[in-house]
Amino acid sequence: MFDIEFLKTAFLTLFVAVDPPGLAAIFVALTAHMTALERKSTAYRSVIIAFCILAAGALGGKPLLEALGISIPAFRIAGGLLLFYIAFEMVFERRQERKSSNAEDIAHEHPNAIAAFPLAIPLMAGPGAITATILQASNAGHWLNLAALFGILFIIMASCLVVFLLANPIDRFLGQTGRVILTRLLGVLLAAMAIQTIGDGISNFILNLQAAHG
Repeated sequence: MFDIEFLKTAFLTLFVAVDPPGLAAIFVALTAHMTALERKSTAYRSVIIAFCILAAGALGGKPLLEALGISIPAFRIAGGLLLFYIAFEMVFERRQERKSSNAEDIAHEHPNAIAAFPLAIPLMAGPGAITATILQASNAGHWLNLAALFGILFIIMASCLVVFLLANPIDRFLGQTGRVILTRLLGVLLAAMAIQTIGDGISNFILNLQAAHG
């Protein structure tokens, strides 16, 4: 059986971490010099690359942490702090400005690789999204939930593709005010989930220490 609470938490966390609606304006700016066909090709390639990166994180993240001697509770605490920092930037309107600036700098230096840098990395599969993916994979519990997590990643990447293909009308529809309101609401949700992740990590970390010394 699928864990409905896990699915809801995983979807909300990953959706906010990737932030598909917030990518519309950035995609428009980065691909302004391209033809319609080039923009479509760039959109498809970027979401495929991002999906592969996040899927690799879901499959290999936990074994990599174990190989490095990092416990899952410790990673939850660190990941929760990172997600809270991202939420802080979203609530106070700093994330979009930083992402746009970084994306333009990278695109200027690598104009022929926009799909991989900066669209796939770091805009879709950035540190926050990778961290969130590893955390959710570690919480999956059994293979059904893990399979559902891949489905969630696919849905979120598909939503990014839709945003890219409809970037111009979406950006015009949201406008500056709409983007600010949506970003702040998602930021508050992410902050709450980050606090929950940190709390769970601290609780499990303490229990592990007690078990090791008890």
